[in-house]
This record gives sequence, C-alpha cells and structure tokens, in this order.
Amino acid sequence: MESFDLIVIGSGPAGEKGAAQAAYFGKRVALIECRAELGGAGINTGTVPSKTMRESALYFSGLRQRGLYGIDYSLREGLTVAGFMHRKDAVVSAERAKIAANLAAHKIELIPGAAQFEDAHTVNATGQHGAVRPLRSEVVLIATGSKPHRPPEIPFDDKFIFDSDSILTMERIPRSMVVVGGGVIGCEYASIFTAIGVAVTLVDGRDRLLSFLDAEISEQLRERLASLGLKFFFQERPKLTEHTASGIRMTFASGKSVEAETALFAAGRRGAVEGMALEKAGLGINPRGHIDVNEHYQTGVNHIYAAGDVIGFPALASTSMEQGRVAICHAFGFPYKQRLASQLPMGIYTIPEISAVGETEESCREKRIEFAVGRAKYANNARGQIIGDFAGMLKVIFRRDNKQLLGVQILGESATELIHLGMAVLEAGGTIDTFIELVFNFPTLSEMYKYAAYDGLGNLAGHKLREG
Repeated sequence: MESFDLIVIGSGPAGEKGAAQAAYFGKRVALIECRAELGGAGINTGTVPSKTMRESALYFSGLRQRGLYGIDYSLREGLTVAGFMHRKDAVVSAERAKIAANLAAHKIELIPGAAQFEDAHTVNATGQHGAVRPLRSEVVLIATGSKPHRPPEIPFDDKFIFDSDSILTMERIPRSMVVVGGGVIGCEYASIFTAIGVAVTLVDGRDRLLSFLDAEISEQLRERLASLGLKFFFQERPKLTEHTASGIRMTFASGKSVEAETALFAAGRRGAVEGMALEKAGLGINPRGHIDVNEHYQTGVNHIYAAGDVIGFPALASTSMEQGRVAICHAFGFPYKQRLASQLPMGIYTIPEISAVGETEESCREKRIEFAVGRAKYANNARGQIIGDFAGMLKVIFRRDNKQLLGVQILGESATELIHLGMAVLEAGGTIDTFIELVFNFPTLSEMYKYAAYDGLGNLAGHKLREG
C-alpha cells in the first residue's frame, strides 16, 4: 500500500490549493479526482463558466454600449449556442491547463478515479476500468464540492428541464425560460438569458431576490432586471412541472401557471459525497449532504479535514481556496495561514453585478447597532458617466458614535473589483474618515468611496440636528 503525507479528494479550488500548500512545504501529496477534467464545479460548471457567459451576454447584447452611446443595440442576429459558449469553452480550457501545471510544478501525484474510504486512514481510488489503488495517509482533505439538488418530483431531462450544471449543455438558445430560485445562481442565469433576448420568468418562494443582501440593493437589482424585461413570481412554489408540445408548463401552489420552452431549476446544491463510504471513516453528513467541521476545518475525526462546497455556506470559490489552505496549515502545524479573514466578500455576477461585505442595514437593526448610511451614485461620478452606468450605487454603513465602517454594498459595473478597498478598511477596523483622507485617481469609480463618506457625514450631522 502506498503511503502519503496527505490525500486530497477533489481538484476544485479547495482541493487544489490545499494540496499545493502541503506540497510547498515538502509533504508528499496524492490528489484523487473522479472526473476527466480538473477544477471541480468552480472551473467546469459554476464560477468560471457562468461569469464568462455573463461577459458573452453583455457583448452579444450590446448592453454596455447602450448606456455609452444612447443607442438601442439589438442582439446580434443568428446567435447560436456554439457562438455564445465559445468564450466560455476557451476560458475553461485555459483554467484546467493552469491547474494541471500547478499540480505538476508542486510534484503532486494526480490519481484519476473515484475515492472510497476503507478506514479512517485508507482511501481506495477506483479507476474507470475497475482497478483499485489503495492509498494510506496520516491526513485526508475532503474537497469533493457540490452538485445541484434535484427534487424527485421534477422531471429533469436536460433537454427542456435543466439544473444549473446541465444548462451548460443546452443545444439551442430558447425563446423563453422559467428560472426557479431567486438565489445567486438563479439570479445570475436569469439576468444572462434575459440579456440575450430570452423571455425569462423568475419564480421564488420568498418575497424578494437574494434575501441575504441589503434590502435596498436587492430592490434596485429587481428594478434593473425588470427594466431588461425579466418577469417575477414571488411567494410562489412550483407544484407541478410537465412537458407540453412546445416545451413545459409549470403550475404553482397558488393555482397560477406559466408556459415556456425551457425551465432551469436553481434550487440549491448538495454536498457531492455519494459512494465515498464516509461511514467507514467514522464520518456522517447532514440532510443536505454537507460535512460538519470546526473553525480549523476538522471533521469529527481529527486527522480528516473538509473544505469548500462540501461543508456548505458560503460555498464560494474565493473562500474555498482559503479554507483548503487553512485546513492544511492546521493539519501539519505550518506557522503560515491560521485563519480566514474575518470579513469575506460576496460577489454576485448578475447584470448589473453586486458585491457586498460586512453588515447590512437589516443586520444592524437586528443587532441593535446604532448606524448611519452614506451613498454615492455612479451617475454623479465622472467615470460612471464615461462608461455609461447611470444606475449604479456604492453604499457605506458605519457606526454613529465613532464612524467605524460596518459594511459596504455596491451595485453596478466593476462592483466585485471595487469591494476590496472597503473590505480592507473594514478588516482593519477603520472609519469612513479613511476614505475622505485618501487621494483617488480621477476619474475612477473608486472615488465614490469618498463621496459616500461625505454623504454619510452629512446624514449624521442632519440626524444630530434633528435630535438637538
């Protein structure tokens, strides 16, 4: 039986970075991957493909140019799936090659096959032809990711009724689509397909989009998507989904119904742990297939760690990478990366994109924090005018007593890039005075931090005057 210092199961963001971290410090590492492609959902079906499709949608629809030139660009004629997916395929291929090169550079042994525990220290890797290769290690990192949740009552056929993975294999661009789920994945795909001219109806059981977001930002997103033509059914749940001669018909619990050519169910994801015989290692899972871990990403078995989507929220590629690194540093006692930053950014690649970090107005009220708010609009920013984004907004939330920054919410072009400055000030415990003191390049969107801070100070002064 071959022995390693570390066995990693899964080559997604958590697995790749965890494996590389151990190998960097001289450990002998084996990485088991059951798929033919490296990169997990982050590269193949999730993060990278959907974000690349977003850029393709903006290109083919001319949405960016509409704001820039004031012209109603129409969708390029004859758009095919092959044309729409071309850029996505190229980017995914390049990212897979990068991961393969990274594993090779760190001398990590890549073992194709399905992983199954024999005991807490032994993992069998079964190749596609049935050959079993037993591996033993003192430390194991489970980074198998997640897969779409497929409710048994939904007749998925991956031709008319898709999940968030199989939608990437569609053979044609439909004229109409129903998207079930107003979470991150549902909103991203709904906005992408709306942008390229598909008549999209979004269905969600809650009363608003992305309920974890600041309510003001959530409502602004809904308004922007509605202006693009997206229709909404809130507080509705599908009761029956059936095939018709022209596509599908979805009937809701309320009795209402909607017809379309296709349907996309984006109703959450499950940990990808089937067939791993976790019970032989002394491990269990929760009802969503996720593995419970502590702050070091240790499971209930001390030498077995888990990171990434397989442990559940927040299930982001950015956090998964760092979780993998933190787990390995704890496992081997490396005095390097001991924890994740206390502030984790959220990036949502809808059209328009959104990014947020820290508290929202609602969370401040729940925690009884006395707060104030400052806003800056893209329309009042020179760079916002130049790029043609007139509806975006940057919002800062801060304490009334000492002006300490509590949260930042951004909706608009480059939101996911802009958020990092606010995150750095938040992590350092800084105040909104930091933004006022800084000198920003002109013209830049980043300058909105300064004017949001000024707006916040004005709101604070106005509150004190009213109180006095």
